[in-house]
Amino acid sequence: MRIDVYTPLLLSLLLGVAGPRLARFGTPAAAARALTGAAVLTAGACLWALALLTATLAGEALPVVAHARAGGRALPEPVPDAVALLALVVLAVAVGRILRAVRARRATRRTLRRLCEGHPPGTELVVAASPRPQAFAVPGDPGRILVTSAMLAALRPAERRALLAHERAHLTHRHAFYVHAATLAAAANPLLLPVRGAVAYLVERWADEQAAGAVGDRGTTARALARAALVSHRADCALHFADRAVTRRIAALLSTPPRRLRPVAAAILTVGALAALGAADATGDLLSLLTGGAL
Repeated sequence: MRIDVYTPLLLSLLLGVAGPRLARFGTPAAAARALTGAAVLTAGACLWALALLTATLAGEALPVVAHARAGGRALPEPVPDAVALLALVVLAVAVGRILRAVRARRATRRTLRRLCEGHPPGTELVVAASPRPQAFAVPGDPGRILVTSAMLAALRPAERRALLAHERAHLTHRHAFYVHAATLAAAANPLLLPVRGAVAYLVERWADEQAAGAVGDRGTTARALARAALVSHRADCALHFADRAVTRRIAALLSTPPRRLRPVAAAILTVGALAALGAADATGDLLSLLTGGAL
């Protein structure tokens, strides 16, 4: 346990550093799925490892330990008490961060749904009168596309089709799920924050590729992205992202579509699987140790 229990933490550091870089070599869809899956596995393994370390504080009270010591048998200490106490603090902080992330997402979804109220249930496109150019994909059943009048007025007809196809791709492929899952993983383990940023970027690239396919013109999609970013005055919008990321997305649309490289996705997922295996091994080691078995 003394080694295995720390494996998820080390692998989360590896995933945070190498994962986003590896993701550049695959298609946005495959990379987003792989990174999200690996982040969830790694974050879950880290939380479980922290729980195992915290559980050693209660080891003295376990009946099996008391019985063994009553029989004169000494059991080795799994980890120092200081490490277990630190794990308890970190675990409590992680749970608090996860709860805040869940509340923030619920508040955002309530706000967006409130803006869509008053429209027929089957209405996919909701146009809000606003001088601020913005567009959002509002998840739900059914999902809605919320666009302001200023955004529609700023785009040409073909660019509007690209914008709507982009937002529709977010709804069709449930991109909000991937971003939220990665956000929760990063809340549980801040070492995974680069992965959360990479997933947010990749789902935008994924939607860009879907929009380019729907419109049939990568150049038009790139122009729609550029114009939307320009008229938004660098404010947060549905094609939202920092200027550098927008530039990268435009460049990707103006180049050859990315190829699907399965080994890249497999390598990313392997990191998450190894983290889960490390947590499982640590669990077995702790149980063996507490029952007086050998490591």
